[in-house]
Amino acid sequence: MENQILNIQTITEYNDMLGIETMHPLVSVIDLSKSRPMKHLRHTFGFYAVYLKNERNCDIIYGRQPYDYQKGSVICLAPGQIIGIEDTGEIFQPQGWALLFHPDLIRGTSLGNIMKEYSFFSYEVNEALHLSEHERKIFIDCLEKIQEELSHSIDKLSKRLISKNIELLLDYCLRFYERQFITRESSNRDIIVRFERLLDDYINSDKIQQNGIPNVKFCAGELCLSPNYFGDLVKKEIGKNAQEYIRYKVIEVVKERILYPEKSISEIAYELGFQYPQHMTRMFKKEVGCTPYEYRLKIG
Repeated sequence: MENQILNIQTITEYNDMLGIETMHPLVSVIDLSKSRPMKHLRHTFGFYAVYLKNERNCDIIYGRQPYDYQKGSVICLAPGQIIGIEDTGEIFQPQGWALLFHPDLIRGTSLGNIMKEYSFFSYEVNEALHLSEHERKIFIDCLEKIQEELSHSIDKLSKRLISKNIELLLDYCLRFYERQFITRESSNRDIIVRFERLLDDYINSDKIQQNGIPNVKFCAGELCLSPNYFGDLVKKEIGKNAQEYIRYKVIEVVKERILYPEKSISEIAYELGFQYPQHMTRMFKKEVGCTPYEYRLKIG
């Protein structure tokens, strides 16, 4: 059926679909070259999935957009996200590796407590992690350590050791993304330039008065990026997170308009989309250290 999305809730279901033995109900490491050939499909999971793609044999659609991946790319999915393409009737042999782990595996572990730090699970378009050959070897070594622990009979340390090794793998992904942000500095700077232009155009148009101060989700969407990837990129390039930088740009405009004595503080606040002048005053004082009125007296 066109547009059908397969909802796979358990790791056992996914293993069965690929013809892979389930060694643990809450975690699986799969050499995809050893799975059975399959058709294309769109699917969503009830668990986390980390894929290392060895070959580019199809154009993956993540949500509604094509995913930026190639040989040696890593794709990370959180529960509930949709990935895949419509069934074309083609049968293909997957290549690469997959790590699957259920949220229940990491509850009460150190990994469960810091899972939100791995923001790349919410990255979307043009945001896959591209590994060097050395990084790929480290990645596979981590997978093999998890796989080795899965082959060990379950005991009271199994959950801790498995989750610790998954945490190590995800920490390496953080490191590799840091490297990717640096090596893509030129394209990242282009995004920052477009971000600044977007803010300038928005603030100096009627949009800010009609819709209020733009948020990170809006800006990321205008730049065709996920909010998490966009926020991480801005933090890396500017040193402020995206929301802080948006506030900074708005405050700079407030400072300029305060210099025009014919405009009241309230008029400036309404022009810049604040519902109440007090909201602008609180933001201004927090950022600048004094109220807009005090700033006007000082500058004037």
